[in-house]
Amino acid sequence: MAEDMLVVGSKVKAYIKSKGCHTSGDALAALNEHVHGIIDGAVRRCQGNKRSTVKPQDM
Repeated sequence: MAEDMLVVGSKVKAYIKSKGCHTSGDALAALNEHVHGIIDGAVRRCQGNKRSTVKPQDM
């Protein structure tokens, strides 16, 4: 199942380019997977602490 894209590809590519590098074709998909993982972990921690609001410390 394909996950929704949470990263803005043009912004990520521009940031990487500003650092003097190029972006491979599959880099954005890999970054998107990491972002999903971070958010999923934060939601689990939030719910584990009996809250419904994700806070910075959950990341």
